[in-house]
Amino acid sequence: MLIGEVARRSGVSARMLRHYESLGLVRPSGRTGSGYREYSREDIRRIFHVESLRSLGLSLREIGRALDEPGFAPSALVDDLVRRTRERIAAETELLTRLLRIDAAGPAGWEDVLQAVALLQALGSQSPDARQRAALSSAHEATVPVDALVEAVLSETDTNVAGALRWALARSGADAAAPLAEGLDSPVAAVRERAVRALTELPGGEATAQLRHALASPDAVVRGHAALALGTQGVVDAVPTLIDMIVAGRNDTDAADALSVLAGEGATADRIATGLVGRLAHDGTGAPARGRLTQALAGVPGARASSALAELSRDEDRAVALTATYLLGLREER
Repeated sequence: MLIGEVARRSGVSARMLRHYESLGLVRPSGRTGSGYREYSREDIRRIFHVESLRSLGLSLREIGRALDEPGFAPSALVDDLVRRTRERIAAETELLTRLLRIDAAGPAGWEDVLQAVALLQALGSQSPDARQRAALSSAHEATVPVDALVEAVLSETDTNVAGALRWALARSGADAAAPLAEGLDSPVAAVRERAVRALTELPGGEATAQLRHALASPDAVVRGHAALALGTQGVVDAVPTLIDMIVAGRNDTDAADALSVLAGEGATADRIATGLVGRLAHDGTGAPARGRLTQALAGVPGARASSALAELSRDEDRAVALTATYLLGLREER
């Protein structure tokens, strides 16, 4: 079969067939009497083998080795192809993400595009100082999409940079609560904590709603940050978690302060006092926890808390009794 017919049937151009021949990949087995290349059935089979391997991303040099070297290991080649393909996909995915972010920012001109690229590159810098500067400057730039800031917040390990990123996100005016809340479901504990800390600094009802959901998180750290933030906002749903924190001795002073904020005169104060007393009476509550719960009653106004302190002043645990007596004295002086 002559080269023109081979090109027509195989879909490989005559020019490429000549290139294959120059590299020694596919050599026509014969020549016509007029000197034209003539391909045999085996030659055509080899052409299809070459094209099949090209479709896998092999270079022509690798194809030559695969077809001609008896000791060439296909498994090693495939493993290498898998690795290279994954690297290429990762690089292309990163590029696509960057392009989508720039597009979402709605740049008005090339200056906006260049500014967005510079900020995105700085946010991904290896230098904490560069990342911090980018975070601080992004609070005044409309060119950084919210998902880029959220990603930076959730991945940042440097304390100072993380604070700057949360500050920038809170002042961006963007709806960041929903994408941040996705971080609460991360399998990585540090990411979950970064997500909830960022949510506590966001203004608006959506952030508060996400923090309410976070009270049901299986992660005690997430529940704690959410409860402290909600407590200062006057959300009574945070009360059980705040009491749990006092019992566990985890940020117990902050939890007691949050309960004091919540404990306005009336039903809320009585609810808090009842919750504290209930945990004091629980058989599983140890002596240190009972002491912390007694101290927490000091910040709760109302008759229910005073009555509880009066009872505790006669408690069998001398430390609890002394603490309650002292707190009762302070209440009487007011």
